[in-house]
Amino acid sequence: MLTWEGRTMGTFYMVKVAGVAQNGKLAAELRGTVEKRLDEINRQMSHYLPDSELARFNNSTSTTPFKVSSEFARVTRFALELGHTTEGAFDPTLGPLINLWGFGPAGSTGKVPSADQLAACRAQCGAHHLRVTAQDELQKDIPGLQLNLGGVVKGYAADEAARVLRGRGYTNLSVSVCGEVVAWGLNSEGQPWQVGIERPQYGGPPGAALSAIVPLSGRALSTSGDSHQFFRDEHGHVFAHLLDPATGRPIQNSLASVTVIAADGLTADGLATALFVLGPERGLRWVEAHPEIAALFIFREAAGRFRLVASSRFPVFQSLEK
Repeated sequence: MLTWEGRTMGTFYMVKVAGVAQNGKLAAELRGTVEKRLDEINRQMSHYLPDSELARFNNSTSTTPFKVSSEFARVTRFALELGHTTEGAFDPTLGPLINLWGFGPAGSTGKVPSADQLAACRAQCGAHHLRVTAQDELQKDIPGLQLNLGGVVKGYAADEAARVLRGRGYTNLSVSVCGEVVAWGLNSEGQPWQVGIERPQYGGPPGAALSAIVPLSGRALSTSGDSHQFFRDEHGHVFAHLLDPATGRPIQNSLASVTVIAADGLTADGLATALFVLGPERGLRWVEAHPEIAALFIFREAAGRFRLVASSRFPVFQSLEK
């Protein structure tokens, strides 16, 4: 099997191509092609690169239409529509709040913002303040609005990396960008790809332990959880990076993570965040009303235990929880 790992968009990615022997020259060629595509996406939609299209839009205080690339406009349209279809659970304009809570490019503050700080930031947010024109322009109607596509862009990047490889004729492959997985065909054993779902332990290294193993082929899988980007206040309360657009505060419920399986990485990535925000009851109802989507909810219970609840269309999986 041909495999390689790399870094892009401030994170890691991994590619596996079954049925192809490991070959350094071929791996380097394919890696260069894939990374060229990922770099292009990064130049458009990164909120870390100061000269990306997204950063330039965020830094502008003008309310006149701002021309962007067609795919940047398409991803933004998707993000806005996702917010609409999930009753506001996904909002790509929470950049000021993400920064305020210490989950943005500047890094952690480790502090809970004051009510005044929250109110001031919330006044600069809201998907209803942003529109995408038919000419692929972004237009804000308040000067301080900022766009953050971190909740969808890694899934989109996995889609595009897989598309590039399939365009080269490879049909049995798996692409993971920061855990957002797109899989096609079969693995080296002639079986669907096996994807591990991380056990959501606060502060644990990524992939140190798994809660489940899920088969995946011709679909995408994404997990959102609270166990990696978080801080504790002086009382030991945990505040994670997944914010509720309705309050501007981190989600506080019994959910530890949500894994979504969908037709593509863009959808799976965005929905994993939205369903976490909706919470276990509303989230499960939403999934059951959409037959093209499947989800696995992992709940924290007493004594460090976890409980797994799958939607009716989630594939049969191997649970590693006792």
